[in-house]
Amino acid sequence: MSSTPNSSTPPSSAKPARAPMQSVSQALETLLSAAVPVAQREIIDTLDACERVLAEPVTASIDVPGMDNSQMDGYAVRAADCASGQARLRVSQRIPAGHVGQPLEPGTAARIFTGAMMPAGADAVVMQEACEADGEHVVIRHVPAAGEWVRTIGEDIRQGSTILAAGTRLRPQELGLAASIGQAQLQVLRRVRVAVFFTGDELTMPGQPLKPGGIYNSNRFLLRGLLQKLGCQVSDFGIVPDSLQATRETLREAAREHDLIITSGGVSVGEEDHVKPAVEAEGRINMWQIAMKPGKPLAFGQVRRGEGTGEAFFMGLPGNPVSSFVTFLLFVRPFLLRLQGLPREAVLPQAVALRADFDWPRADRRQEFLRVRRNAQGGLDLFPSQGSAVLTSTAWADGLIDNPPGQTIAAGDMVQFLAFDHLLN
Repeated sequence: MSSTPNSSTPPSSAKPARAPMQSVSQALETLLSAAVPVAQREIIDTLDACERVLAEPVTASIDVPGMDNSQMDGYAVRAADCASGQARLRVSQRIPAGHVGQPLEPGTAARIFTGAMMPAGADAVVMQEACEADGEHVVIRHVPAAGEWVRTIGEDIRQGSTILAAGTRLRPQELGLAASIGQAQLQVLRRVRVAVFFTGDELTMPGQPLKPGGIYNSNRFLLRGLLQKLGCQVSDFGIVPDSLQATRETLREAAREHDLIITSGGVSVGEEDHVKPAVEAEGRINMWQIAMKPGKPLAFGQVRRGEGTGEAFFMGLPGNPVSSFVTFLLFVRPFLLRLQGLPREAVLPQAVALRADFDWPRADRRQEFLRVRRNAQGGLDLFPSQGSAVLTSTAWADGLIDNPPGQTIAAGDMVQFLAFDHLLN
């Protein structure tokens, strides 16, 4: 009696079911949940710490200002001596910034300059515009209140207070703040080390003859610039031949000394797309496709560094330049900022509501990111071509519209705008 195949058993030639695409929010959650800030620290000069991330809080060892001082060029007085509004006082001394005056005698004024220490006994400063010099005297044509135009000790910073928290990304204003308390050096997390390489036999470097069927490697310049802008330590492994062996060898080499490996191209499912199988051979892929446009093929996983030495993170970006640009801003940037030590809430893209001054009648089933630019009327204009290879759109635009799946846009609608001013910093 012949056996009947089990109807529930798929034929051996059947393809395995493809995992469903993750939403943009699911993909971002996957990435941020995996990101662990680097642990190594270093002490560097405050002058060189711009864009670095603090490893420990900065506490003030002094008051700022360290003494009561004048906010204006003018005259330091006792407010009670100027109650008439026409007080004529002898000028008893002159106090430039950086000099210490004598105690102020009652019925006199001290010529004082911005930042100079208030003399004992004075409780107000009258700006020079409200005064008239008269030989050795000055006529005060103003009735000052006690404390007027005086910066008091500790008004800005109190000794013992924390002025900068661990995890702060240091901008010029934070460096100035640290310097104001005399902090010559800061303890920061080391730079995130990122390796990049690019796949595609069609890729040609600018300055070289463009071979038949070739294209210039714009993504190399785009991604390196984005990484450098984020303060990463970048190693560029160049253009890798379209072969599984070459891709695996480069992955192994890049994993040794780096926290993250980024590739561009080769993460789709064509016969010449070798990055995904190479990563699966050298590590694993945890996420592959995202329901977004542009930028559907985006891979995330880990590559082994060798026995007992841990793993490097891997992110494979699409080859189309706009797709690569958009996925970097939305996923690589927040992931890197978390590796750098920034708190989770500080790395998420921040959208604002603005008015669309165009129609977008064709909804897509995926979440769309449209290149737009703010206009003089406070609305948004749309770049005419939204193709994933139209790199001109990224230079023309100053942001993206985050358009939900299945959503059309009519002129006058309020939309969610992601500004490049935010996404590129």
